Amino acid sequence: MNAEHYQLAVSLRHELHAHPEVSNQESWTKTHLMEFLRAHTHLEVVDRGAWFYAVYRGTASGRKIAFRADFDALPIDETISLPYGSQVPGVSHKCGHDGHSATLAVFAMEVEQAGTENTIYFVFQHAEETGDGAKECAVLITEEGIDEVYGYHNEPGSPLGTVIVKNGNFQCASEGMSLFFTGVPSHASDPGIGRNPAQAIARIISALPGLYRAEDYEGLVLCTVVHVEIGKIAFGTSASEGVLRVTLRGQHEQEMARLQHRLDNLAYGLASEYGLEYHAEFCDYFQENLNHDESVEKIRQICARLKIPVEEFAHPKRGSEDFGYFTKRTKGAYFNVGAGDVTAHHTTTYDFPDEIIPTALAVFKGLADVK
Repeated sequence: MNAEHYQLAVSLRHELHAHPEVSNQESWTKTHLMEFLRAHTHLEVVDRGAWFYAVYRGTASGRKIAFRADFDALPIDETISLPYGSQVPGVSHKCGHDGHSATLAVFAMEVEQAGTENTIYFVFQHAEETGDGAKECAVLITEEGIDEVYGYHNEPGSPLGTVIVKNGNFQCASEGMSLFFTGVPSHASDPGIGRNPAQAIARIISALPGLYRAEDYEGLVLCTVVHVEIGKIAFGTSASEGVLRVTLRGQHEQEMARLQHRLDNLAYGLASEYGLEYHAEFCDYFQENLNHDESVEKIRQICARLKIPVEEFAHPKRGSEDFGYFTKRTKGAYFNVGAGDVTAHHTTTYDFPDEIIPTALAVFKGLADVK
Protein backbone atom coordinates (compact mmCIF):
# COMPACT_ATOMS: atom_id res chain seq x y z
CA MET A 1 0.00 0.00 0.00
CA ASN A 2 1.65 3.20 -1.11
CA ALA A 3 1.59 6.46 0.84
CA GLU A 4 -0.97 8.08 -1.46
CA HIS A 5 -3.46 5.24 -1.04
CA TYR A 6 -2.88 5.16 2.70
CA GLN A 7 -3.67 8.85 3.04
CA LEU A 8 -6.76 8.38 0.89
CA ALA A 9 -7.93 5.58 3.17
CA VAL A 10 -7.29 7.66 6.27
CA SER A 11 -9.15 10.66 4.83
CA LEU A 12 -12.11 8.48 3.91
CA ARG A 13 -12.11 6.88 7.36
CA HIS A 14 -12.15 10.30 9.02
CA GLU A 15 -15.02 11.47 6.80
CA LEU A 16 -17.05 8.42 7.75
CA HIS A 17 -16.16 8.93 11.41
CA ALA A 18 -17.46 12.51 11.36
CA HIS A 19 -20.85 11.46 9.92
CA PRO A 20 -21.88 8.32 11.85
CA GLU A 21 -25.26 6.66 11.39
CA VAL A 22 -26.82 3.88 13.47
CA SER A 23 -28.00 0.56 12.07
CA ASN A 24 -30.61 0.73 9.30
CA GLN A 25 -30.22 4.51 9.00
CA GLU A 26 -26.90 4.64 7.08
CA SER A 27 -28.09 6.59 4.02
CA TRP A 28 -25.31 9.23 3.99
CA THR A 29 -22.64 6.60 4.69
CA LYS A 30 -23.77 4.31 1.89
CA THR A 31 -24.02 7.18 -0.60
CA HIS A 32 -20.60 8.56 0.36
CA LEU A 33 -18.91 5.18 -0.08
CA MET A 34 -20.60 4.63 -3.44
CA GLU A 35 -19.50 8.09 -4.59
CA PHE A 36 -15.94 7.36 -3.45
CA LEU A 37 -15.78 4.18 -5.53
CA ARG A 38 -17.28 5.88 -8.58
CA ALA A 39 -14.77 8.72 -8.26
CA HIS A 40 -11.69 6.53 -7.81
CA THR A 41 -12.50 3.37 -9.81
CA HIS A 42 -14.33 2.18 -12.91
CA LEU A 43 -15.83 -0.77 -11.08
CA GLU A 44 -19.47 -1.74 -11.45
CA VAL A 45 -21.30 -0.48 -8.35
CA VAL A 46 -24.62 -2.18 -7.56
CA ASP A 47 -27.12 -0.52 -5.21
CA ARG A 48 -29.15 -3.06 -3.20
CA GLY A 49 -31.15 -0.64 -1.09
CA ALA A 50 -29.74 -0.58 2.43
CA TRP A 51 -26.40 -1.99 1.20
CA PHE A 52 -24.35 -2.20 -1.97
CA TYR A 53 -21.46 -3.97 -3.61
CA ALA A 54 -18.86 -3.29 -6.26
CA VAL A 55 -17.39 -5.95 -8.51
CA TYR A 56 -14.11 -6.46 -10.38
CA ARG A 57 -14.52 -8.94 -13.24
CA GLY A 58 -11.67 -11.41 -13.59
CA THR A 59 -11.24 -14.24 -16.06
CA ALA A 60 -13.60 -17.14 -16.64
CA SER A 61 -11.09 -19.52 -15.04
CA GLY A 62 -10.73 -17.47 -11.86
CA ARG A 63 -12.55 -17.90 -8.57
CA LYS A 64 -15.31 -15.67 -7.24
CA ILE A 65 -14.24 -14.15 -3.91
CA ALA A 66 -16.16 -11.70 -1.73
CA PHE A 67 -14.80 -9.31 0.88
CA ARG A 68 -17.17 -7.65 3.32
CA ALA A 69 -17.03 -4.52 5.47
CA ASP A 70 -19.71 -3.12 7.80
CA PHE A 71 -20.49 0.61 7.98
CA ASP A 72 -22.98 1.27 10.81
CA ALA A 73 -22.18 3.25 13.96
CA LEU A 74 -23.41 3.12 17.55
CA PRO A 75 -25.78 5.22 19.70
CA ILE A 76 -22.88 6.37 21.90
CA ASP A 77 -21.62 9.89 22.60
CA GLU A 78 -18.09 10.74 21.50
CA THR A 79 -16.31 12.23 24.52
CA ILE A 80 -12.78 12.51 23.10
CA SER A 81 -11.59 15.51 21.10
CA LEU A 82 -10.75 14.59 17.51
CA PRO A 83 -10.31 16.88 14.50
CA TYR A 84 -12.64 14.49 12.66
CA GLY A 85 -14.95 13.87 15.65
CA SER A 86 -18.59 12.90 15.32
CA GLN A 87 -20.87 15.71 14.17
CA VAL A 88 -23.96 13.77 15.24
CA PRO A 89 -24.92 14.08 18.93
CA GLY A 90 -25.31 10.71 20.62
CA VAL A 91 -23.91 8.71 17.67
CA SER A 92 -20.32 7.70 16.95
CA HIS A 93 -18.11 5.06 15.36
CA LYS A 94 -17.09 3.20 18.53
CA CYS A 95 -16.60 -0.21 16.93
CA GLY A 96 -14.34 0.77 14.05
CA HIS A 97 -16.68 0.12 11.15
CA ASP A 98 -15.46 3.38 9.61
CA GLY A 99 -12.01 1.78 9.39
CA HIS A 100 -13.33 -1.48 7.97
CA SER A 101 -15.17 0.32 5.16
CA ALA A 102 -12.25 2.62 4.36
CA THR A 103 -10.01 -0.45 4.09
CA LEU A 104 -12.38 -2.20 1.70
CA ALA A 105 -12.87 0.88 -0.48
CA VAL A 106 -9.14 1.43 -1.04
CA PHE A 107 -8.66 -2.32 -1.47
CA ALA A 108 -11.13 -2.10 -4.37
CA MET A 109 -8.95 0.61 -5.92
CA GLU A 110 -5.82 -1.51 -5.61
CA VAL A 111 -7.47 -4.61 -7.07
CA GLU A 112 -8.59 -2.67 -10.12
CA GLN A 113 -5.17 -1.09 -10.61
CA ALA A 114 -3.10 -4.26 -10.09
CA GLY A 115 -5.52 -6.84 -11.48
CA THR A 116 -6.25 -10.48 -10.66
CA GLU A 117 -7.68 -13.41 -12.57
CA ASN A 118 -10.37 -13.75 -9.88
CA THR A 119 -13.70 -11.96 -9.83
CA ILE A 120 -13.82 -9.91 -6.63
CA TYR A 121 -16.96 -8.66 -4.88
CA PHE A 122 -16.61 -5.78 -2.43
CA VAL A 123 -19.63 -5.97 -0.12
CA PHE A 124 -20.49 -2.90 1.97
CA GLN A 125 -22.94 -3.96 4.66
CA HIS A 126 -25.38 -2.07 6.85
CA ALA A 127 -26.71 -2.97 10.31
CA GLU A 128 -24.08 -5.32 11.69
CA GLU A 129 -24.74 -4.13 15.24
CA THR A 130 -28.32 -5.40 15.20
CA GLY A 131 -27.65 -8.58 13.24
CA ASP A 132 -29.91 -7.48 10.36
CA GLY A 133 -27.35 -6.64 7.71
CA ALA A 134 -25.48 -9.83 6.86
CA LYS A 135 -28.73 -11.80 6.72
CA GLU A 136 -29.81 -9.55 3.85
CA CYS A 137 -26.42 -9.28 2.13
CA ALA A 138 -25.61 -13.00 2.25
CA VAL A 139 -28.08 -13.68 -0.58
CA LEU A 140 -25.32 -12.39 -2.89
CA ILE A 141 -23.31 -15.53 -2.12
CA THR A 142 -26.01 -17.71 -3.67
CA GLU A 143 -27.01 -15.29 -6.42
CA GLU A 144 -23.46 -14.96 -7.76
CA GLY A 145 -22.15 -18.42 -6.90
CA ILE A 146 -19.34 -16.98 -4.77
CA ASP A 147 -16.62 -19.48 -3.82
CA GLU A 148 -15.06 -17.77 -0.79
CA VAL A 149 -15.82 -14.86 1.53
CA TYR A 150 -13.60 -12.92 3.96
CA GLY A 151 -13.84 -10.07 6.43
CA TYR A 152 -11.96 -8.58 9.35
CA HIS A 153 -12.45 -6.66 12.58
CA ASN A 154 -10.08 -4.56 14.62
CA GLU A 155 -9.20 -6.02 18.05
CA PRO A 156 -8.30 -3.63 20.90
CA GLY A 157 -5.79 -5.02 23.39
CA SER A 158 -4.02 -7.26 20.89
CA PRO A 159 -0.60 -6.19 19.54
CA LEU A 160 -0.90 -3.54 16.85
CA GLY A 161 -0.96 -5.10 13.39
CA THR A 162 -1.06 -8.71 14.60
CA VAL A 163 -3.50 -10.95 12.72
CA ILE A 164 -5.65 -13.15 14.97
CA VAL A 165 -7.23 -16.31 13.59
CA LYS A 166 -9.07 -19.42 14.75
CA ASN A 167 -10.35 -22.52 13.03
CA GLY A 168 -14.02 -23.34 13.48
CA ASN A 169 -16.16 -21.20 15.75
CA PHE A 170 -14.65 -17.71 15.85
CA GLN A 171 -17.47 -15.97 17.74
CA CYS A 172 -20.50 -17.00 19.77
CA ALA A 173 -24.14 -16.90 18.71
CA SER A 174 -26.42 -14.53 20.61
CA GLU A 175 -29.95 -13.14 20.70
CA GLY A 176 -32.04 -10.74 22.73
CA MET A 177 -35.01 -12.22 24.64
CA SER A 178 -37.75 -10.14 26.27
CA LEU A 179 -40.04 -11.88 28.77
CA PHE A 180 -43.36 -10.05 29.23
CA PHE A 181 -45.69 -10.65 32.19
CA THR A 182 -49.19 -9.24 32.68
CA GLY A 183 -51.16 -9.50 35.92
CA VAL A 184 -53.96 -7.53 37.59
CA PRO A 185 -53.50 -4.11 39.26
CA SER A 186 -54.66 -3.31 42.76
CA HIS A 187 -54.28 -0.59 45.35
CA ALA A 188 -50.83 -0.67 46.93
CA SER A 189 -52.46 -1.01 50.34
CA ASP A 190 -54.12 -4.27 49.32
CA PRO A 191 -51.69 -6.04 46.94
CA GLY A 192 -53.16 -9.44 47.70
CA ILE A 193 -56.19 -8.88 45.50
CA GLY A 194 -54.00 -8.07 42.50
CA ARG A 195 -51.46 -10.09 40.55
CA ASN A 196 -48.04 -8.48 40.63
CA PRO A 197 -45.29 -9.93 38.37
CA ALA A 198 -42.45 -8.73 40.61
CA GLN A 199 -42.00 -12.02 42.47
CA ALA A 200 -42.02 -14.09 39.29
CA ILE A 201 -39.40 -11.86 37.67
CA ALA A 202 -37.29 -11.82 40.84
CA ARG A 203 -37.34 -15.61 41.01
CA ILE A 204 -36.30 -15.90 37.37
CA ILE A 205 -33.33 -13.58 37.93
CA SER A 206 -32.30 -15.58 41.00
CA ALA A 207 -32.58 -18.84 39.07
CA LEU A 208 -30.55 -17.74 36.04
CA PRO A 209 -27.10 -18.95 37.22
CA GLY A 210 -28.53 -22.45 37.61
CA LEU A 211 -29.87 -22.42 34.06
CA TYR A 212 -26.47 -22.08 32.37
CA ARG A 213 -24.11 -24.17 34.47
CA ALA A 214 -21.07 -25.12 32.43
CA GLU A 215 -21.47 -28.83 33.08
CA ASP A 216 -24.93 -28.84 31.46
CA TYR A 217 -23.82 -27.63 28.03
CA GLU A 218 -21.29 -28.16 25.29
CA GLY A 219 -19.17 -25.02 25.17
CA LEU A 220 -19.92 -21.63 26.63
CA VAL A 221 -23.48 -20.51 27.34
CA LEU A 222 -24.43 -17.31 29.12
CA CYS A 223 -27.53 -15.33 30.07
CA THR A 224 -27.06 -11.65 30.92
CA VAL A 225 -29.79 -9.42 32.37
CA VAL A 226 -29.81 -6.15 30.43
CA HIS A 227 -33.09 -4.51 31.52
CA VAL A 228 -35.90 -4.93 34.04
CA GLU A 229 -39.07 -2.88 34.26
CA ILE A 230 -41.94 -3.58 36.66
CA GLY A 231 -45.02 -1.36 36.96
CA LYS A 232 -45.14 2.41 36.75
CA ILE A 233 -44.03 5.20 39.07
CA ALA A 234 -47.35 5.26 40.92
CA PHE A 235 -46.91 4.66 44.65
CA GLY A 236 -50.59 3.98 45.20
CA THR A 237 -50.80 1.11 42.72
CA SER A 238 -49.36 -2.39 42.90
CA ALA A 239 -47.61 -3.29 39.66
CA SER A 240 -49.48 -5.39 37.11
CA GLU A 241 -47.02 -5.49 34.21
CA GLY A 242 -43.35 -6.29 33.91
CA VAL A 243 -40.67 -7.18 31.41
CA LEU A 244 -37.30 -8.86 31.86
CA ARG A 245 -34.82 -8.47 29.01
CA VAL A 246 -31.80 -10.72 28.70
CA THR A 247 -29.08 -11.51 26.18
CA LEU A 248 -28.58 -15.21 25.51
CA ARG A 249 -25.19 -16.31 24.22
CA GLY A 250 -23.77 -19.65 23.18
CA GLN A 251 -20.68 -21.10 21.57
CA HIS A 252 -23.07 -23.31 19.60
CA GLU A 253 -26.48 -22.23 18.33
CA GLN A 254 -28.16 -25.45 19.46
CA GLU A 255 -26.88 -24.98 23.00
CA MET A 256 -28.16 -21.40 23.08
CA ALA A 257 -31.52 -22.75 21.90
CA ARG A 258 -31.51 -25.22 24.82
CA LEU A 259 -30.91 -22.37 27.26
CA GLN A 260 -33.73 -20.38 25.66
CA HIS A 261 -36.08 -23.35 26.00
CA ARG A 262 -35.22 -23.81 29.69
CA LEU A 263 -35.75 -20.12 30.43
CA ASP A 264 -39.02 -20.10 28.52
CA ASN A 265 -40.29 -23.12 30.48
CA LEU A 266 -39.33 -21.52 33.79
CA ALA A 267 -41.17 -18.33 32.85
CA TYR A 268 -44.30 -20.24 31.81
CA GLY A 269 -44.28 -22.18 35.07
CA LEU A 270 -43.92 -19.10 37.26
CA ALA A 271 -46.54 -17.21 35.26
CA SER A 272 -48.97 -20.04 35.92
CA GLU A 273 -48.07 -20.14 39.62
CA TYR A 274 -48.73 -16.39 40.05
CA GLY A 275 -51.74 -16.20 37.72
CA LEU A 276 -49.98 -14.11 35.10
CA GLU A 277 -50.10 -13.96 31.32
CA TYR A 278 -46.72 -14.52 29.69
CA HIS A 279 -45.14 -14.26 26.26
CA ALA A 280 -41.61 -13.82 24.90
CA GLU A 281 -40.22 -11.76 22.04
CA PHE A 282 -36.83 -12.09 20.34
CA CYS A 283 -34.50 -9.72 18.49
CA ASP A 284 -30.87 -9.12 17.42
CA TYR A 285 -30.22 -12.74 16.46
CA PHE A 286 -26.60 -13.55 15.57
CA GLN A 287 -25.57 -16.95 14.27
CA GLU A 288 -22.32 -18.49 15.46
CA ASN A 289 -19.48 -17.15 13.31
CA LEU A 290 -17.87 -20.26 11.82
CA ASN A 291 -14.54 -20.23 9.96
CA HIS A 292 -13.61 -22.88 7.41
CA ASP A 293 -10.26 -24.53 8.12
CA GLU A 294 -8.81 -24.22 4.62
CA SER A 295 -9.73 -20.52 4.47
CA VAL A 296 -8.04 -19.85 7.82
CA GLU A 297 -4.95 -21.70 6.59
CA LYS A 298 -4.77 -19.38 3.57
CA ILE A 299 -4.66 -16.40 5.95
CA ARG A 300 -1.87 -18.05 7.97
CA GLN A 301 0.18 -18.72 4.84
CA ILE A 302 -0.25 -15.17 3.53
CA CYS A 303 0.83 -13.73 6.89
CA ALA A 304 3.87 -16.02 6.96
CA ARG A 305 4.88 -14.91 3.47
CA LEU A 306 4.42 -11.22 4.35
CA LYS A 307 6.02 -11.65 7.80
CA ILE A 308 2.86 -10.45 9.56
CA PRO A 309 2.71 -11.83 13.13
CA VAL A 310 -0.17 -14.21 13.83
CA GLU A 311 -1.93 -15.15 17.05
CA GLU A 312 -4.52 -17.87 17.60
CA PHE A 313 -7.67 -17.51 19.70
CA ALA A 314 -7.85 -20.49 22.04
CA HIS A 315 -11.61 -20.06 22.49
CA PRO A 316 -14.38 -18.35 20.52
CA LYS A 317 -14.90 -14.69 21.31
CA ARG A 318 -17.97 -14.07 23.45
CA GLY A 319 -19.00 -11.05 21.40
CA SER A 320 -21.14 -11.81 18.36
CA GLU A 321 -20.75 -10.84 14.71
CA ASP A 322 -23.23 -11.44 11.90
CA PHE A 323 -20.56 -12.48 9.38
CA GLY A 324 -21.61 -16.05 10.15
CA TYR A 325 -24.51 -15.65 7.69
CA PHE A 326 -21.95 -15.54 4.88
CA THR A 327 -19.90 -18.57 5.95
CA LYS A 328 -23.06 -20.65 6.31
CA ARG A 329 -23.44 -20.30 2.54
CA THR A 330 -19.85 -20.75 1.30
CA LYS A 331 -16.27 -21.24 2.43
CA GLY A 332 -14.53 -18.36 4.12
CA ALA A 333 -13.06 -16.91 7.27
CA TYR A 334 -13.18 -13.90 9.56
CA PHE A 335 -10.05 -12.61 11.23
CA ASN A 336 -9.03 -9.83 13.61
CA VAL A 337 -6.23 -7.31 13.34
CA GLY A 338 -4.72 -6.13 16.62
CA ALA A 339 -5.57 -2.50 17.39
CA GLY A 340 -2.92 -2.12 20.08
CA ASP A 341 -3.34 -0.19 23.29
CA VAL A 342 -6.72 1.45 22.65
CA THR A 343 -9.84 1.31 24.78
CA ALA A 344 -12.40 -1.41 24.18
CA HIS A 345 -15.12 -1.33 21.54
CA HIS A 346 -18.39 0.37 22.46
CA THR A 347 -16.71 2.77 24.89
CA THR A 348 -16.85 6.55 24.59
CA THR A 349 -13.07 6.93 24.23
CA TYR A 350 -12.47 4.29 21.52
CA ASP A 351 -11.15 5.28 18.09
CA PHE A 352 -10.06 3.02 15.23
CA PRO A 353 -6.25 3.06 14.72
CA ASP A 354 -5.50 4.04 11.12
CA GLU A 355 -2.13 2.26 11.32
CA ILE A 356 -3.74 -1.18 10.92
CA ILE A 357 -5.33 -0.44 7.54
CA PRO A 358 -2.22 -1.54 5.56
CA THR A 359 -2.11 -4.88 7.42
CA ALA A 360 -5.73 -5.74 6.70
CA LEU A 361 -5.39 -4.61 3.10
CA ALA A 362 -2.24 -6.72 2.60
CA VAL A 363 -4.05 -9.85 3.80
CA PHE A 364 -7.02 -9.07 1.54
CA LYS A 365 -4.69 -8.65 -1.45
CA GLY A 366 -3.07 -12.00 -0.71
CA LEU A 367 -6.46 -13.72 -0.51
CA ALA A 368 -7.54 -12.12 -3.79
CA ASP A 369 -4.30 -13.18 -5.56
CA VAL A 370 -3.69 -9.60 -6.63
CA LYS A 371 -0.83 -9.45 -9.13
